[in-house]
Amino acid sequence: MGGFFGVASKKDCVFDLFFGTDYHSHLGTRRAGMAVYSKQSGYDRAIHNIENAPFRTKFDKDLNEMQGELGIGCISDYEPQPLIVRSHHGTYAIMTVGKINNTDKIVDEIFKKGNAHFLEMSGGDINATELVASVINQKENLVEGIQYAQELIEGSMTLLLLTDKGIYAARDRLGRTPVTIGKKEDAYCVSFESFAYLNLGYTDVRELGPGEIVVVTPEHVQTLVRPGSKMKICTFLWIYYGYPSSSYEGISVEKMRYNCGTLLAKRDHVRPDNVAGVPDSGIAHAIGYSNESGIPFSRPFIKYTPTWPRSFMPTIQSQRNLIAKMKLIPVHDLIQNKSLLLIDDSIVRGTQLRETTEFLYQSGAKEVHIRPACPPLLYGCKYLNFSRSSSEMDLITRRVIKEMEGENKYPDLTAYSDPETEEYQTMVKRIGEQLNFTSLRYHRLDDMIASVGIDKEKLCTYCWNGKE
Repeated sequence: MGGFFGVASKKDCVFDLFFGTDYHSHLGTRRAGMAVYSKQSGYDRAIHNIENAPFRTKFDKDLNEMQGELGIGCISDYEPQPLIVRSHHGTYAIMTVGKINNTDKIVDEIFKKGNAHFLEMSGGDINATELVASVINQKENLVEGIQYAQELIEGSMTLLLLTDKGIYAARDRLGRTPVTIGKKEDAYCVSFESFAYLNLGYTDVRELGPGEIVVVTPEHVQTLVRPGSKMKICTFLWIYYGYPSSSYEGISVEKMRYNCGTLLAKRDHVRPDNVAGVPDSGIAHAIGYSNESGIPFSRPFIKYTPTWPRSFMPTIQSQRNLIAKMKLIPVHDLIQNKSLLLIDDSIVRGTQLRETTEFLYQSGAKEVHIRPACPPLLYGCKYLNFSRSSSEMDLITRRVIKEMEGENKYPDLTAYSDPETEEYQTMVKRIGEQLNFTSLRYHRLDDMIASVGIDKEKLCTYCWNGKE
């Protein structure tokens, strides 16, 4: 995923930029950066690796040395950014959040138009933000260039672009990711997370619509391209990615998760001793379940966070699994001889949740019932880099379906997304057996959509039902 924050102020903006960007640290684990513009000294930029240390630790020195009235910052799961670009538009800084599925096609087209080269990152990939800048530079002005990029890119692309006059903010064409505007005296800000500016003294102004492009200055926010009518915002923002104190399209993340737990409880029949959530995103779902069912909420394990920030997560999956396990500390008095119902935001590969379940059994639990807060994941995300999985076959669902289908290499997955079918029920039963759960019941898609509370046509549910 990734997050961003931008400030346009009549005064120095670096303090607000630093803390506003830091408030997005839950959205990325690899790189972070800030770029500022000062009337006196021009552009300045800092980029750091945050894989083994939190944002504030890495950027503390930059906070004291950078200055500027305009600035953008980002947390990134992949490419180093923001980038500073010199082009016929002048000099600007740019950062992006999204996913480009037709990179090779775009690169070939740009080469044909005379672009000399692209710099490869350490993994051999082209920096997506550099590619977007190259697309923008094909047009005569920045607004036309941003529109061209939005039209050309298959996937999604939200961006902030910093110039000496202001910040251009563009929400992706179908609004899969949010962009929110805040205001205080002598400054405006633009943010992925709506809570990120509240403690800095800003108040809510509005959210950008799908495909909307605005320019943000210290005096005003001006719409340059009006929003489109169609939206497909990512439902996983509420289920997992979003911070509890955020809201998207007016819907609170924390309240949505309570709703999820409530509807999970209404369809359930087991009566465990306690309900618990896998820290951190599963906790609110579990509170909703407990409130509805009357079964006590407990915390049978605690996530150790003082020296284990989220950013300290290796890219190698086996090491990520080990560190995720090491973060959880058991409270044996709340586990011994207990029947537990555990809610997690989702099941992707299943490795971590299986190890968590084994850990609870080893700590004395009698039963471990698992209730994911979303339906079975059947498709890899095409739009927001939701999972690091390199293949859909990394998904526990797809591996089980392959076992069920045998030689059939192209099974019809429709039946596996419908909780009323025999195929779905068999798949769920096998997943529960393989992961050693006492019982397994997923959240239904219709209940999850009801938990959000907005028109289902405005929600992206591709990873669950394959519908765009």
